[in-house]
Amino acid sequence: MKRAIILSEGHLMRKAAKTTHGLLRISRRYDIVGVIDSTFPGKNTEGLVEGGKTVPVFPSVEIALERENPEYLIIGVAPVGGKLPENMRWHVKSALSHGINIISGLHEFLDEDEEFRAIAGRTGASILDIRKSPPIRELRGFSNLMKDVNVPRIPILGTDSAIGKRTTAWHLADALREEGINAVMVATGQTGLLQGADYGIPLDAIQGDYMVGMLEWEIYRACEDGAEVVVIEGQGALSHPAYVCGSRAILSASQPHFVFLQHAPGRKERNYHRDKLHISMPDVSYEISLIKAFSGADVATITINHENLSREDVKRIKEEYEKRFDVPVFDPIWDGMKKGVKVVKRRME
Repeated sequence: MKRAIILSEGHLMRKAAKTTHGLLRISRRYDIVGVIDSTFPGKNTEGLVEGGKTVPVFPSVEIALERENPEYLIIGVAPVGGKLPENMRWHVKSALSHGINIISGLHEFLDEDEEFRAIAGRTGASILDIRKSPPIRELRGFSNLMKDVNVPRIPILGTDSAIGKRTTAWHLADALREEGINAVMVATGQTGLLQGADYGIPLDAIQGDYMVGMLEWEIYRACEDGAEVVVIEGQGALSHPAYVCGSRAILSASQPHFVFLQHAPGRKERNYHRDKLHISMPDVSYEISLIKAFSGADVATITINHENLSREDVKRIKEEYEKRFDVPVFDPIWDGMKKGVKVVKRRME
């Protein structure tokens, strides 16, 4: 695998650094050898990123180069609006000046920045923006491909953004493969693609007319290539007022057999603009009713994000939700995926 460092400058412990956290947990395309964040000088990621690979945290690209020999610098943040944080520019320029290639999943395309392009031109470094939409003539509209596909399709939806949907999707697909079931994770965002998903699109970079058709095609490709189960990464939440298309497009494209719903009971407000809008989290029952109304599919299990919760809290909430909703409830990180696998295998019978 190609050696890479991740840039999270000033964001490592914020929700906006979900790309950093995701790559430290799962990276099948790049060997992550360090993180750039001057707010944690001399530390490593142990204890900072739960369940992630332990790598050193460097204050600058130059110091990282003294210890490692990375080929790539990956922009490790996904802030609302998708712009490069201003405090990251000098790190990007430093990497380019040393011939390190840049990979970015931001909405702001770094290969269109004249200063970055000039430096890259002098050193031969490349700049890859993975959140670019394909050319208009390569985009696909909705074709109702799922009508002839019997492979179980399971979106991992949530009640909020940055709530663990992608991580749960990866863990479920991996756990199913360990049981001998050829499960495939279809990515719908830049981090899943960076992590090494073989199928997927950066959904929010696709024009609205083509979002459903392009994702539908990726799901169809996975099925045609032999997938026995397709797990689809969720985006945003149906009930979240800031995210109009993501979950709706995923339900339309996948026409799911059933849904896993990720919820963070310890989170009181929506994750958006650092919670400055103070939008309350929804009740789980409301999200379930929306999913049923939009897709006709039922929520087969509720997965818990234990943010702000103790193990005793999680135990109590699992018992409460199982009694209230009559579905299995578990924490994918603390409990593993046994309950999730059991749900899928039972539905496949």
